[in-house]
Amino acid sequence: MFSSYFPCGVVNQELLSEALLCFGATSVTVDDIAAAGNLDEISITSIFAHGEDVGSRVSYAASSAGLEYSPVYETSVGKQCDWVSVVQETYESTKVIDGLWVIPKWRTPPDPQAINIFINPGLAFGTGEHPTTKLCLLLLRETIEGGERFLDYGTGTGVLGIAALKMGAVLSTGIDIDPQAVTSSCENMMLNGIGSDKMLVYLVPTNAQSACFPSNIDESEENKSTSDLELKSSRGSYDVVAANILLNPLLELVEDIVGYAKPGGIVAVSGILTEQVPKVEEAYSRYLENISVSEITGWACLRGSRRA
Repeated sequence: MFSSYFPCGVVNQELLSEALLCFGATSVTVDDIAAAGNLDEISITSIFAHGEDVGSRVSYAASSAGLEYSPVYETSVGKQCDWVSVVQETYESTKVIDGLWVIPKWRTPPDPQAINIFINPGLAFGTGEHPTTKLCLLLLRETIEGGERFLDYGTGTGVLGIAALKMGAVLSTGIDIDPQAVTSSCENMMLNGIGSDKMLVYLVPTNAQSACFPSNIDESEENKSTSDLELKSSRGSYDVVAANILLNPLLELVEDIVGYAKPGGIVAVSGILTEQVPKVEEAYSRYLENISVSEITGWACLRGSRRA
């Protein structure tokens, strides 16, 4: 494994921590802020699997988080370990709200009568623990009444798409640029007994990718054409669209994200700090009305209805 150390400021450590997890870090640990002597040099220690290009992952993470600098970091190679045991020790069941839990596949549901979303965490972002995932799950709890079509833009583990179906949506679609995320989503669909007729998961076509993301998608031209056609035909048809990603792609892809919602449909964007909300609201107010913001511990989710 690779262990990397990143000195950064208090505000940026939240952004960079989330971005590192999105771009391949298997775990992230932040220094105790209260014990830090210099708040401009809070350190983050992250672990990457052996063989990962740490430099490119850090660069992608910093860019997507909207940082104006490239973090200076150090790496060290540690001992190989039993990653299955490490992951299983790390993740507990997460209670989002009464009656709604996200549960690692090896845990027993604390409340068998609740809406229980089973996932195999560690392969992609979206374990239910992070405030932005909780904000999006709470949004679904408020907006899904039954029969809706839902799209998750940057699906990660597929937790939002699975949750929407268990809450009553008739169809979920997940898109992502990371093949590992697609693999993770498909695995978690099976864990929850969801068939491919209810939840569709696509790799985003190359020409729709943001420069903030790494590109290692290997698709045949036939599969690309099929995915392009299916996604294009579904634009403007979703009742609810959620994008829980990061600041820069949210700003760069605003038209693409909003374009999947039908007129009057709900669009929710998260993965942003509360101080970033004005910038995001300015970008989305051209396309959304009745905008509102919810927050948990410094993280925010902005929602609105697509203008007719």
